Parts: sequence; structure tokens; C-alpha cells
Amino acid sequence: MTLAVCATPIGNLDDVTLRVLAELREADVVLCEDTRHTARLLDRHGIRAHALLSYHRHNEAARQAELLERLRDGQRVALVSDAGLPGINDPGVRLVSAARDAGIDVTVLPGASAVTTAVVASGFPAERYQFLGYLPRGRGALDALWAELEAWPHVAVAFESPRRLPASLASLAGVAPERPVAVCRELTKRFEEIVRGPAREVAARFAAETKGEIVVVVGPVPARREVNDDAVAAVIELVAAGVPRRQAAEVVGRLTGASARSLYKRSL
Repeated sequence: MTLAVCATPIGNLDDVTLRVLAELREADVVLCEDTRHTARLLDRHGIRAHALLSYHRHNEAARQAELLERLRDGQRVALVSDAGLPGINDPGVRLVSAARDAGIDVTVLPGASAVTTAVVASGFPAERYQFLGYLPRGRGALDALWAELEAWPHVAVAFESPRRLPASLASLAGVAPERPVAVCRELTKRFEEIVRGPAREVAARFAAETKGEIVVVVGPVPARREVNDDAVAAVIELVAAGVPRRQAAEVVGRLTGASARSLYKRSL
């Protein structure tokens, strides 16, 4: 009577632990986000599972009573997602919580993680970091997130779709052009790519829609020089000459190393 939460590869099918392979081989039923996807992993390692059962965000509530009954009957249940560890931005939290509430043993078999892989690949110092899930949609929601992260001086990591990546990076570059960022594309796969630099440069690199699985790592806030009166006066002069205040603050901030947001506020 054990629920085993199993980490699966985030790309390369060989990035799976021996414990996970043994669990998938022995489980009475393997819960899969996509049974076809899991079948490819099993075929790669010569495993014939006893049974595969779909378990995803659209049916996890309906499946819960059946799965708890299987566990109470003594069945061995393994839970996997398409990539990484179930429950991290994937189905699984609901079942793990219900199993623990029912007094059923839950064990977690760790393995590959797109989050930690991207953080390490970025090369940013990450004694502390924040996971954001998928970046929000919409300009207003993105602007609110970047404002929140300005008060978070450490690394932040998020998933993003290749279709929305250009707009998200352009949004970040608009408010924090010098903030370091790394786009990690197709991690552990054949065409893995890590692009790192100031937000304005990375946004230009990904101005057009790209392909693949994307993880965005926003680096720590660069050290800012103190906003002095001369810098504020420069912003005011540019505004008087007809330059939009936000653009003037960004230009002066880039030249002086001061915070564009602070320049904007002090110039009002």
C-alpha cells in the first residue's frame, strides 16, 4: 500500500534513476500524464508495465476515489508526469495530499528537474531562488511580476511557452533592460541552447517565435549606483525636450547605472 512519486527525464530518456526504473517495473499500475509519452520511456529501458492509467489535470479529481481504493487494497501505484517530478507544476499534489490524509504511505523517488537544471546552467549565483511556475499572460500581469521581482534581489526561474517568449522578454527588457537573464531551451536534448545576457540583448535574440521547451532564469538584481540630483535633472531635461518620462529614465539609468524606476519616480 504505497504511492510512489517518480521523477522522469526532462528530455534525454537516459536521465532516469535505477530506483525509478525498478518502481515502474514492479508497480501494479503506473499513472501517466500521457500514456504514449510514458510508453516511450518504458520501451527505451525494456520495461513492460503491468498497467498504464491516464492521470492528468483534467481527470485527477475524478480518478481520486478509485486510486485511493486501489491503494487501500494493497496495490502498488507509481505516479509519473511527462517530465520531471509530479506535483511541481504538474498533476500529483491532490493525490499525494489525499493519500497522506488517508494514512497511505507516500514515497518520492527524486530525479531530473528542469528548474534546478536551468538554474545551474544559467551560471547565476543561486543560494536563494524563487520558482514562478509559468509566466503570466498579459502585459499588465507581466509588469506586476517584474515590479515584484525588483524587490526580490535573487534568482527567479519560470517556464514559458515558445510562442509567448518574445513578448515576455520584451516586457522584462522594457522595465529592467540590464537585469541578467538566461533562456534555457531544450534542456538535456540534442539541440540544447543556453542564451544569457542583459534582458535587452536576450529579448533581441528571441524577438521572433522559437521552438522547444523553455525555462527562463532571471538573474539577481545588478548593483545600482545611488540616484543623484544630476541624474534626476538629466531625466527632467529630456522630458522637457519631449522624450517620454519612462524612456528618459531608462536612458539615464543605462548611462549612470542608477535604477530607472527610481529615476522615474524622483523626476515626477
